[in-house]
Amino acid sequence: MPFVLDASVAACWCFHDEHNPSADAAYDLLYEDHALVPLQWWFEVRNVILLGERRQRISEEYATSFLDHLERCAIEFAALPDHASVFALARRHRLTFYDAVYLELAQRERIGLATLDDDLAAAAGAEGVALISSAR
Repeated sequence: MPFVLDASVAACWCFHDEHNPSADAAYDLLYEDHALVPLQWWFEVRNVILLGERRQRISEEYATSFLDHLERCAIEFAALPDHASVFALARRHRLTFYDAVYLELAQRERIGLATLDDDLAAAAGAEGVALISSAR
């Protein structure tokens, strides 16, 4: 079954000093199915990688290699959401609009959400959206 992939999970995959069982579980799911992401994911992931380069956590060569790898993963971009639904979720759970987009996509598609963001995970739980975790 597909799932929504938050940028925080992809960022965890990028950095060797970050390990998380839920991020690992989401990565493993890409071999079984595919992930859906909002359009902003493309920008968020690349910004995290750029910051990682600037902080000398990764090299430019590694960043390029990681992005090439991500491009080969089973990750699909979803259609734009209805902004009213995203605003409602953001207001109800005090999320950023960006984070609420991930939650709205999971709700709209009736699929699980892979995130390492505590506030987004709490909002997903409150909305009845399943979280991708190592205890699947």
